[in-house]
Amino acid sequence: MIVSTGTASGKSLAYLTPAVASCVDGGTVLYLTPTKALAADQLRGLRELHLTQVRAATYDGDTPFEERTWIRRHANYVLTNPDMLHRSILPRHASWMSFFRRLRMVVVDECHGYRGVFGSHVAQILRRLRRVCARYGSTPTFLLASATASEPGAFAMRLTGLEMDEVTVDASPKGSTTIALWEPPLTELRGEGGAPVRRTATAEAADLLADLVLADVRTLAFVRSRRGAETVALTARAKLADVAFSMPYTGTPLPATHRPEAAKPTTTSPPQATHWSPDPALDNDPNNGPDHAPVNGPHHGSSHSPSEGPSSSPAIGSTEGPTEGPAQGPADGPTDGSAKGPAGGSTADGRPGSAPTGALESDPARLPSRNAPDNPLSWALPDISDLSNLPDKIAAYRAGYLAEDRRVLEKALRDGTIMGLATTNALELGVDVSGLDAVLIAGWPGTRASLWQQAGRAGRDGQDALAVLIARDDPLDTYLVHHPQALFGQPVEAIVLDPDNPYVLGPHLCAAAAEIPLTEADLPIFGPTTTDVLDDLVNQGMLRARPTGWFWTRRERPTDLADIRGGGGSLIHVVESTTGRLLGSVDEPSAHTTVHTGAVYIHQGETFLVEALDLDADVALVTAANPDYSTFARDITDISILSTQRSHPLGQGTLHFGEVEVTRQVVSYLKRRFQSGEMLGDEPLDLPPRTLRTRAVWWTLPASAVTPLAEAGIDLGGAAHAAEHASIGLLPLFATCDRWDIGGVSTELHADTGLLTVFVYDGHEGGAGFAERGYARANDWLTATREAIISCECDRGCPSCIQSPKCGNGNEPLDKRGAIRLLNTLLTTD
Repeated sequence: MIVSTGTASGKSLAYLTPAVASCVDGGTVLYLTPTKALAADQLRGLRELHLTQVRAATYDGDTPFEERTWIRRHANYVLTNPDMLHRSILPRHASWMSFFRRLRMVVVDECHGYRGVFGSHVAQILRRLRRVCARYGSTPTFLLASATASEPGAFAMRLTGLEMDEVTVDASPKGSTTIALWEPPLTELRGEGGAPVRRTATAEAADLLADLVLADVRTLAFVRSRRGAETVALTARAKLADVAFSMPYTGTPLPATHRPEAAKPTTTSPPQATHWSPDPALDNDPNNGPDHAPVNGPHHGSSHSPSEGPSSSPAIGSTEGPTEGPAQGPADGPTDGSAKGPAGGSTADGRPGSAPTGALESDPARLPSRNAPDNPLSWALPDISDLSNLPDKIAAYRAGYLAEDRRVLEKALRDGTIMGLATTNALELGVDVSGLDAVLIAGWPGTRASLWQQAGRAGRDGQDALAVLIARDDPLDTYLVHHPQALFGQPVEAIVLDPDNPYVLGPHLCAAAAEIPLTEADLPIFGPTTTDVLDDLVNQGMLRARPTGWFWTRRERPTDLADIRGGGGSLIHVVESTTGRLLGSVDEPSAHTTVHTGAVYIHQGETFLVEALDLDADVALVTAANPDYSTFARDITDISILSTQRSHPLGQGTLHFGEVEVTRQVVSYLKRRFQSGEMLGDEPLDLPPRTLRTRAVWWTLPASAVTPLAEAGIDLGGAAHAAEHASIGLLPLFATCDRWDIGGVSTELHADTGLLTVFVYDGHEGGAGFAERGYARANDWLTATREAIISCECDRGCPSCIQSPKCGNGNEPLDKRGAIRLLNTLLTTD
């Protein structure tokens, strides 16, 4: 069964009741979650029940080795994650014999996060789990909990391979949520080609976080990257330190009636004061990806290709979304679903405390003292006892912290010791952080479902709440703040995964054969492509076929073949050259873009420069440094069509879907100054090309359609290039992917088609289902792409519409006007 309802709707209780009953009756329960934070939170809740019959324990990378034996032998409620199930529990199933024999229930919590390549891996891990359970004579019930999702039953069936009932009716009480769409203002800075540059979403988030905390509004700020979360927290703390230093005080605390609940909502305008701005690259930095983003997240460039940055885990989907009416938000909805924040219109009203984001002055020195006569902001000025500790009210939270530090931060947020927390999507899931008043979302989180999930973190005790989506300088974010109807009143996305991908299935068949030799009876469990993939594995010498089945006979660990959160390949070890200290590791595909010679490498808040990358020795040598710039790898890409699986007419052109081979080579890296975004240079690199067999959607236009455009002075190559950039930016609105999961290539005349052709491809070996989704929604997708370009206020193109930070050709040539004309031609029949 799958329970798919909104945030704070009682899903935990739905599975906790039968799970605890199973333990009391002598059975065992296996609980799976994508993150350690959620497992720790669930364990805390279980222990608060004080049931001696329930022996609950977490089994993950933070579990001390001396405790693991006890857990295997005695625990009857084990909380773990897919990684530990894949690498430890299933390969050592004999050590868990007693547990598996009594297994009554498998709880898969926050399962909407299992999408794309990561979801495909988890689907095969769950099939291996079913097979091991059958070995010990148990047939556990699978109970899945998901945020609001499209077609949850079909998704759950694809994830587990089992028939599924679905529960989608949500009758839980909720307060109203005010949703503000906030577009940062343009600055005087200029980027590539003289394009205007907006103030960064991270800089805006830091200002808003400080203002809300100063107003005693408990706030969670979601930031897309680990480095960005740290920067937002540091910047907000610095602002509060300025306030504490400069604010005079000679009064007494005001009564509660003067707190935010008594404030009047106000129309706001963008802050105009000059601020230090974090690195503009933080808003689009794949090297510091979200804690759930795939390790091998693609970048898009022109020869546009996936960026392969070392983010940790897949980007998680979502909970609650509006289902009807353009004025609805994630719960009961805002009073005006189309409301925009500063620079996008007027802020939606209806949430006590929504005023502080604009009502507070941006300059701390200009803040009035609390005892000033008729001061309308008296409620926003904290008690004198808090002034010296104001900066300590804000902290950062992300993966990579020690487990005990993460637990301390979670507790501090719950009890109000911390009033503002800048976090990656590590806290997006169902961790109990009740009592929040507001949520800031710095950049589109990837899906509508994820947006409502993050917005639902506020107001979890049934109170009203505020959620602010701060747009990045990005085509999709720009489109959304100018087209709120694309958010409100729209169903959430279907969850895309492809467990039959042979590049995913193959490693798990090897792991399954090592656990228990495969037989003919096992083949239906793993899907219709299993026989063909087994034949390939035998031919490669990975498995040995015998009359009784297929056997793993190699000495290596087969689980090492599947990098479930990454892009595969050997690991490149990052070593500090002066001390020999091992800092971490990066998968080989990601190494080309993240630890190439000259790259700026960030490790747990420390900055290093890469001295040398040795692919033969699998090592990158780095040295501590503090450069004032960030680096972006640039590559060139070639693409060839291997097979066309589907085609149909689209306007005056033709749309195709099929298998392609992508060859890409990192040829240089760009240096960009932190504070201004100024380009400091493009340094050449000498790295070998890499080849990727994947799936793509592409469209072509015949000569008869493009000749009139050329005669009108349109640069066809620049127009196709611009359309490619923008379409990559908009595809995540229609497929549950991140822009770093896909890549693209555009050409005025492609060798395989003989026509003007624009490709968008999956950035994962064998494909991930994103391009196929683009093929299915092509008309809506490309129409939105055209509207995003038209609605951008720049003249010749900018990062908000057609420029890409990862463009292999340096964002040249680009033709904004031509891209609009080209898409008009594609989307009209005459």
